[in-house]
Amino acid sequence: MSEEKIKAALVFLTAVFAIVFCLGPFIYMTVVSLSSEPDFLSGQGSFAASLDNYRIILTVESLHFLDFLRNSMVISLVTAFVTVFIAGLAAYAVTRIPLRGKSIILIVVVAISMFPQISLVSYLFRLMTSLGWLNTYQGLILPYIAWALPLSVWILASYFSQIPVDLDNAARVDGCTRWQALHKIILPVAAPGLFSTLILVFIFCFNEFLFALMLTSDHQARTIPVGIALFQGMHGEIPWGTIMAASIVTTMPIVIITIIFQRRIITGLTHGAIKG
Repeated sequence: MSEEKIKAALVFLTAVFAIVFCLGPFIYMTVVSLSSEPDFLSGQGSFAASLDNYRIILTVESLHFLDFLRNSMVISLVTAFVTVFIAGLAAYAVTRIPLRGKSIILIVVVAISMFPQISLVSYLFRLMTSLGWLNTYQGLILPYIAWALPLSVWILASYFSQIPVDLDNAARVDGCTRWQALHKIILPVAAPGLFSTLILVFIFCFNEFLFALMLTSDHQARTIPVGIALFQGMHGEIPWGTIMAASIVTTMPIVIITIIFQRRIITGLTHGAIKG
């Protein structure tokens, strides 16, 4: 067998493995969510397709599934927009304003984000308790902004550094202030990077579990990952069909967003990795 055929076979096998590895859990979730007897894989029952699990999570008010989903969407969207706005200003300042030790500033910013969540959650709990923000939107939004901001600054600084400074200079020559140059010239050019960062922060916050678990107590502010995890406690048993149906409904928006905007996400991330 020639070397080209061996390479082609290896690439094919790797692609098949990646597809099975990525889609296998999703297919399993879908099958279990559509089964009226989720334990059929153990041989104790038979598979019978049914949409009852989806009907339960969407209609049974005691599960508060729609409340959890709404909370996640609102908190993640607000966090994403505020984080990208602040990170965009910070990245512009780092890449355009003459500063000493720019690289050190960025390294320190990223280093701050490396603290494990478990080391911070007890202090956050005490802070939110003293502010009276437990089980509120702002009690999650502010920690999420602080948590996602360092990585967002790093990504956008890498992207902004690839935009020629001549654009700023031309705008300043035409009479624009620095803010006008940022608003009218730089931000439109940096739109792919901003959009990519926005999507990543949204997914980042939408999937977060520990802060949402510790800083919320009921459906008023609890997010969907914690809500699904606590289905077990509500029923006294493990309702696998309901859990899988809720997971499918929760996952679909993220999957759809990623599929639709995958080119923009990849473009926004890889552009900042190319040296000009």
